[in-house]
Order: sequence, then structure tokens, then C-alpha cells
Amino acid sequence: MGVPVATLLTDNPAPNGPGVAAMWARADKDAVGTAWSAASQIWFTMAGGVVTEVYFPDVDTPQIRDLQMMFTDGETFFHDAQRDFTHACAQIDPNAPGFRVTSTAIGQDYQVIQDVIASSDSSCLLIRVRLQGDAALLAKLKVYVLLAPHILGQGAGNSAFVAQTTDGLKLVAQRDDCWLALNASCGLGATSCGFVGINDGWTDVIGHRRAMAWNYNCARNGNVALTAEINRGTDTEFVLALGFCVNSQAMSSQPNPAMVTVREALSYPFDQANPPGQLQTFIAGWANNVSPTRFKPVDGTTGDDNRLFKLSHDILLSHEDKNSLGALVASLSIPWGYTGSDQNSGYHLVWPRDMCQSATALLAAGELDLPLRGLMFLATSQSPDGGWHQNFFINGDPYWDGTQLDEISYPIILAWRLTRAGALQNYNPKRMVLAAARALILKGPMTQEERWEENEGYSPSTLASNIAGLICAADLAENEWGDAVTAQFLREHADFLESHLESWCVTRHGSLSDQPYYIRLLPTQVKSVGDNRHPTLPEDPESATLYLKNLPGDNGFPAREIVDGGFLELVRLGVRSPQDPIIVNTVAVIDALLKDDLPQGPCYRRYNHDGYGQGDQGQPFTGVGVGRPWPLLTGERAHYEVAAGRDGKPWLRTLEAFAGKRGLIAEQLWNAGPLPDAMPPLDLGSPTGSAMPLAWGHAEYIKLVRSVSDGAVFDRLGIVAKRYSQPRQPSPEVWNLDRQITTIEAGKTLRLPMGGPFRLRVSRDGWANWQDIDSTLTAIGVHYTDLPTQAGEAGGTLAFTLFWLDSERWIGSNFTVSLKS
Repeated sequence: MGVPVATLLTDNPAPNGPGVAAMWARADKDAVGTAWSAASQIWFTMAGGVVTEVYFPDVDTPQIRDLQMMFTDGETFFHDAQRDFTHACAQIDPNAPGFRVTSTAIGQDYQVIQDVIASSDSSCLLIRVRLQGDAALLAKLKVYVLLAPHILGQGAGNSAFVAQTTDGLKLVAQRDDCWLALNASCGLGATSCGFVGINDGWTDVIGHRRAMAWNYNCARNGNVALTAEINRGTDTEFVLALGFCVNSQAMSSQPNPAMVTVREALSYPFDQANPPGQLQTFIAGWANNVSPTRFKPVDGTTGDDNRLFKLSHDILLSHEDKNSLGALVASLSIPWGYTGSDQNSGYHLVWPRDMCQSATALLAAGELDLPLRGLMFLATSQSPDGGWHQNFFINGDPYWDGTQLDEISYPIILAWRLTRAGALQNYNPKRMVLAAARALILKGPMTQEERWEENEGYSPSTLASNIAGLICAADLAENEWGDAVTAQFLREHADFLESHLESWCVTRHGSLSDQPYYIRLLPTQVKSVGDNRHPTLPEDPESATLYLKNLPGDNGFPAREIVDGGFLELVRLGVRSPQDPIIVNTVAVIDALLKDDLPQGPCYRRYNHDGYGQGDQGQPFTGVGVGRPWPLLTGERAHYEVAAGRDGKPWLRTLEAFAGKRGLIAEQLWNAGPLPDAMPPLDLGSPTGSAMPLAWGHAEYIKLVRSVSDGAVFDRLGIVAKRYSQPRQPSPEVWNLDRQITTIEAGKTLRLPMGGPFRLRVSRDGWANWQDIDSTLTAIGVHYTDLPTQAGEAGGTLAFTLFWLDSERWIGSNFTVSLKS
């Protein structure tokens, strides 16, 4: 079913562009959804009673800021769909992420009910609107639709047009080769295109408190908005359709494919039992998508009859791209987007760490296919050096490009889990795993950024994942690929990291306890360049200063006075026992310092003095702020309880309460007094303007349900726990250009791993004599040399330099390592 090419009207352009600076919508969503269909390449979000960002054709490309309605009797009231109503949002059917928003007008006798789904057959958003209330009021009620395009993720540089067709006027918008089209089942009446804040429909109707008066038919190259009166006559029900297309280079730049999508979607009944309407097809697509291996929690595990468990599962599925299968973004939201610039990509990006958390949670929920697709996507996105970008778009382009070593280790762990689950099909992750293991060795042992993406150094949580990742890689090397030599090399490096956990990350003189405890991070300064680089900075948690981000002014604190819950990963992954005295004491420290008792239950802040969060007066985070508690950290703390053999059900109930009626887990919750006029309105325990839903938070909940149901931590790696609960041979001490240690214990072996072949010239007598040793190449591409020492050499020194064999040049420096008793 087609339509003739539209005529774009341009004879009455809106003046005074380009409009105010473009911003995004609020991030505390009421709902996110998509159709379970590859033919429908859109994802939608809702907040405050209206549709907010809609993504197309990828899960990381928002195309609109919002789509809402306005209502007036033309004389006495002028209602904004967000501000002048109270809202209730609920799933239409528990089997699918389609949503019904019931908006009740404040001060007037009418309701607006929106049923929001995505067409299963095309890239088209469908909203069935029903008006209920006083018949006399509804008879004179004018309804306007208002659309703010942000095509290809940009609010600036859009163009909007009224399109004339043989079956009436339509609204379309364009940027480059991407188009959108909007229409209603009953048709559009008066139409207008304008610049936001200047002559858009909201300014026309709400701002001027009048019926729609402007009728501009185009607004070019700016921050634009499209407005139309719904031509409903006496109807109290109609359907809105918003369709999208990307024209290929061979096509003329016209909105026709998007308009065809809209017309076809509106040609089928929205709600019809037989043959199935759009709504029934949408629900059936999700209801029929039940894996035969789907996990069902033991009865009584959850407190809501598994409602949040199922919804969390569907939320994670809804964050997968449909073109680059397996790609999972962190959140379909832009934190504090209503103040964010047009260039802010928010959280609709791939973070390898978050993605592995989501994939592992789906594995815990019994899914096998999507975690495998995720692993293969990560393998395809892996950098030549074996690592991954800090975060990146679906097409692989980096957004931020720091190095976070846990984002290298978690894909290895995921590969091991899928191997043990027998879920790899014919895929062999050997190349990916060994390249990642190489990167862990060559880019470490300190991480350029820990999991909070702020500081360089030795982080207990990062070290936990790196140790576990290397042990998993070693197990695969030996038992899957028959390479015991590589397995031993990897285990020895993991043992080196494990042997330093306490010396790097535990303070015995901190003021937060009279017993030893884990610190958040031992800072280093080796990943920077120039005068800031200090590869021999003392590895001393008692004397180091940690400079915190997101704080104004002087932000240096003694490292031993800053704690977070990252050390709990040591227990979760099996590196340390839950009964380890230092672990037990640190749990008491964070319970005393980081826990907020909210109405729903305990919630934990990232670390003391954190500055990432909403300000004291509810102002959005703009680079400085106040750290607020994170529900996912309650899940991490709960996993420790399960590991220790205690009941995790009360913690599950707390997470379920955090999700509330919306069933969405926020990144952060408000932990201060009520601020009803803030954006969003804030109350104790309510979501802030940070990301919501946060996929990592829902992943943590799913894994906690599985762990409580099983009576054992799902993430625990038996091979790791076994290795670090038994005696073993001492590991080599590692020296590299980022860690130029100057002292080791006599009797240990000094290992020098490098990325290329080298010749080591070493002297044990102050260069009176020397020996040349060529490096050994491992199967993972690490070149290394071992220098054994004897206990009797205490008091002596090793002096050495390096000659790079590929470039045939000396490094230009001599290095010395003292041997202590």
C-alpha cells in the first residue's frame, strides 16, 4: 500500500531560527519498550506521561526528544501533557513491554489514556489515545500533538515540513538522509512547523494561552518542533503513528518511505482479537519468545510473584540492537538530559563491563542465545591490542576512550561461562580470550580507570575481575585448547596480582576502623604522559593521596580514608572467602559509612565524598554534585550475604521496593528531604535525574534472584575459589615500564613482560660483568624474560637495560632493582 511522493510546502517558513539550544528529555523513565521483531527497528521510552526518546534504526540513535499532546477548551484552560496531569503507567499485558499511561487532568473532568507500542511489522511507533470524562467538555476539547525531532541524535540542524498528499496533510522532519513522518488515524487539521522557544506549538498554545494560531509550513536547519490539531471531530479515540526511514544514496531525499510506514500501520486495527490487531501481534511476539531453558525462581524467592524478575529480563532484552545482534547498551536514557547539551550521548552506548553484566544476568535467567550473541559482538568490537574502548557506539566508534581493565577481563569470564554452559555452538572464542589476556598483562597491573571511570590505580574490584579473568583464560587454554604452558603463564600473572591485594589495597592505619580494611583505590600516576608520569610512585596505601573527581576546589584525600564496596567482587568471584577477616571488617566499614537507610531499605553510595549526583537543592549534576545511593550496590551487598550463607530475601524485597510501581531500577536514589519542585520531583527514596532504567541494576537484581533461589552466588567462579583457598608456589614479581619497582625480596623471580621482542642486558655486580638474554615469546603474544634470584643475594642488586629487537635500538636508560632479605 503506497502513497504518491509528498509535496513539501515551503512558501510560509517560520522566522527567527534556529531556536533555543537543544536539550534532551528527563532520564527517569516510566517505561522502555520495543517490539520482539527484527522488522521493527525502533525502541521507545516514556517519562512524565509522554513519549520521550525514540531510537531508530539502532538502539544507540535517538531520533526525537519527545512526542506529547496539548489540550484546551480554547478559553479557560490550556493543558501541557506533562505538567497539568497526574500520571499512572502500567504494562498493558505482563508478557510484553507495551504500556498504558492514564493521565488525569488537574482541575478539569477528563482523562487521557495512551496505549504505547511499537508496530511489529515496521519501524513505527503507535499510540492509541482515548479521551474520557465530561461529555460536554470533551465535545469542545481541542487536542494538539507536538513533536520535537532530534534526528540522528542531534537537536540542531533539523528541518520540519508540512507535507501535502492526496489524503491530507502530514508532518515530516529530516536531517541528512533520515526522515520521520507523523499522522493520526483521523487525520490532521491545522498544522505548523516552528523553532523551539520561538514559534513552536507549545509557545503558541500554552505560552500564549490560546487556540493554535500559527500555521508556518516549514522550519529549516534548527531546533524545530512540529504541531498539528488532531482532526477528531466527535471521536474520543484515535491512533497516532510516528514512522522512520533512512533513504539510500540512490533515492531522492524524500520522506515517502516513512509516510508509507505510517499509512500502512494505521491501516490495520490497533486492538482486534481476530484477525490479530497491532496490539495483539505486539503482545504475542513477546509472549511467544520463551526460551526452553528459561529459569524459574523457587517459589517464594521474590516478593512480587516474579513480576520484577520477568520485567527485568524483558528490559535487558529491550536494550539489544537489532542490526548488530548481541550489542547491549547501558541504558535507554540520558542522565539529566533536560540540561544536557545536544552532543550528550548519555548511556545509550556499549560499555563492555555493563554489557557483560547484562549478558551474564540473562545467562542466569536461562537465556543462552543472547549471551552468545553478546560475546560474538564483543569479539567483533575488540581492538587490535586485545582491549575494548571504554564505551562506544554500535558501529564501533568510541565515545570516551579510556582503558578500564575490568572491561577487558569480564568478556573473558563471559566466554568461560558460556563454554561451561555448553552454549558456544560452533563459535570458538580462543582468539578473543587470548588477545584479551595479553592486554590485561601488558596494560596492567594498574588500571587507567576503575569501574567508576574516574581514577587510575589499583582497585580491588578491578583486580578481582582481572585475577578471575586470567584464571578463566588459563582454564580454557589448558582444558579447551590443550596449551598447558600458556595456562601456567596466565596463572602465574594472576597469582602475582593476587599476592599484592593486601599490600596495594588494604590500610592498617586508616581512621575508619582500628582493624585493616580495603580502600577504594591506591592511586598511581603512570598512564599519563610527560611530567605527570611517575612509574616508580610508591605503592603505599598509607601515604598516597587520592584526588576525587566531581568535587569543587581542593579534592585531595588520604587514600586510606576513602572506601567503596568494590572489594566485594573479591568474594563474589571467589578470590577471597566471605569469612576473610579483612573482608568482614570492611563490610562493617561500608555499612557504617556508605549505607543510607531509605524508606524501602538500605542503599549504598559509591564511596565517601563522592560528587557524582544531584546537588543539595536538587540541581542536576553538571560536573560537580553530591553522590547519591545506587540500588545496584544494595544488590552487591546482598550477594555478600548469600556468599556468607545468610538470607538474601530481605535484600530482594528492598530492590523490589526501589523499583516501585514502574518496575524500573534507577542508577541513583534521593537520600535527602523532599523537593517537589525539582526536576524530577524528589522525595526520600525516589529516583533522581540519573539513568533509569539502568541495565546493570536490573542485571544485578536478576543475578540476586538466581543466587537466592539457588542458595549460592551465581557469579562465583569455582576454579578461582579453589586456587586461592589452597597453598601454591610463589609467583614471579612483575616489572614493566609502567611499574618500575626498585626492590624485590631475594629469592623471588623478577619477570619482565613486554609487547615486543627484546634483549635484556643484566648485571649482578654493578656492570663489571653482564649477560644478554633474549626474550621468550608466549602463545598470547607477550614477550618476557625471567630473572631468578637466590635468598643469598640479599643486599645485592640487579641492573639491566633493554634492546628492542624489532627497531634495533636501546631503550636509553638503565634500571636497578635491589634485593632485600
